[in-house]
Amino acid sequence: MAHHKNTRRHRGFTLIELVVVIAILAILAAFALPRFAQLSEQAHESTIRATSGALAAGVALAKTQWVSNGFTSATTNVVGFGNDDVDVSDEGWATSVASNDTSASMSAAKCQEVWLGVLQSNAPRVTGADSEYTITAPGGDCVFTYELDGQGSTIAYDADTGDISTTIN
Repeated sequence: MAHHKNTRRHRGFTLIELVVVIAILAILAAFALPRFAQLSEQAHESTIRATSGALAAGVALAKTQWVSNGFTSATTNVVGFGNDDVDVSDEGWATSVASNDTSASMSAAKCQEVWLGVLQSNAPRVTGADSEYTITAPGGDCVFTYELDGQGSTIAYDADTGDISTTIN
């Protein structure tokens, strides 16, 4: 009985096989990386739009509660909305919380009060080192600038009319 020795050696991949695999991975990466970058951008845009919608809903709900309470003039501490501490203008639009200021001319501090008062516990951070939004009040209107993507997208609130506008950059 003859024994055959298996003299075949196990060798690694050939250079051509490695080059083909690397080329396939490079092609996949060329298509996948831009798509992942776009997903991140879309996520930031969705966050801004969702926050804008929540702010608009909160402002509208505060006015609805003001109307439901039977008020027709500026009021401090609208009972029945949030923590019963949102102040509204003569038109019923949110103007402050802690400062009891019903004028529709907004400052950055009043904008922060409205932001936290109508969005309540789920509000994105607008104060501190890791803020998601920064607040300015040019011309007496609130402008909340989204900081996480560095694109300068904004949510603006006009306390005279209750309008919320979103600018995505």
